[in-house]
Amino acid sequence: MKTWFITGGTPGGFGMAYAEAALDDGDRVALTARRPEELESWARQYGDRVLILPADVTDRKAVERAVRVTEEHFGSIDVLVNNAGRGWYGSIEGMADAEARRIFELNFFAVLTVIRAVLPGMRARGSGWIVNMSSVAGLRGVEGFGYYSAAKSALEAVTEVLRAEVAPLGIQVMAVEPGAFRTRAYAGFADEAVEESIPTYLPMLERVRTAMIDQDGKQPGDPRRGARAVIAAMGQETPPRRLVLGSAGFGAVVATLESALEDIRGSAALSRGADFPVT
Repeated sequence: MKTWFITGGTPGGFGMAYAEAALDDGDRVALTARRPEELESWARQYGDRVLILPADVTDRKAVERAVRVTEEHFGSIDVLVNNAGRGWYGSIEGMADAEARRIFELNFFAVLTVIRAVLPGMRARGSGWIVNMSSVAGLRGVEGFGYYSAAKSALEAVTEVLRAEVAPLGIQVMAVEPGAFRTRAYAGFADEAVEESIPTYLPMLERVRTAMIDQDGKQPGDPRRGARAVIAAMGQETPPRRLVLGSAGFGAVVATLESALEDIRGSAALSRGADFPVT
């Protein structure tokens, strides 16, 4: 029986999908939530195998307390799923500095806080799994979501290095990049007005907002199937370093990477010519 520590317990979201999949497999789950009261009735059906923890992942002390309570209650944390996060739209030039920093605080620095809190226990036991929920946007920047894309891209890089650093310690790491999934992630955009300091970018942001609202509830990805795909990948003899979820996201990432490779190879002579001449 494994113990999962999952951040971002929002009804209908990926955090809940992971929790239910783990519980269905007979495991135990500690789930952090900003509004734990929303999960009380759901948690009762699982008895003492579920621990709901009120925590804002951008609060280091709250994270450390949640990890400590979980380890005291269940004895260990075997699987960490860094799922908490969300996106805000705005132009690269016009988004307020405070908003850009808020995006990084939640989607990047908070992830590091949770990882640093959980790793000591995993290192002591010589085993563990860390799953970082990134996004297709981390591999393929999305117009209007530039800072969110940048935060997820930074998470991709950290995940890559972390994987190499902790592999000798018996700890495995995977990045997961969902495309459009039917969670509540798009629901809030209908009630949020577009705020942009530079009018030139307003038409672009209005298109982005409209597209997100129109797609809400119609996203092709199923969070439960997505969570099951991740668990299946974790169980492989050689787990993937990253797992893109969803057909559309898979196609977009492959096309983006192939285009990037073609672009890089197209400048091979210039790239190689920047070295000192071989004597």
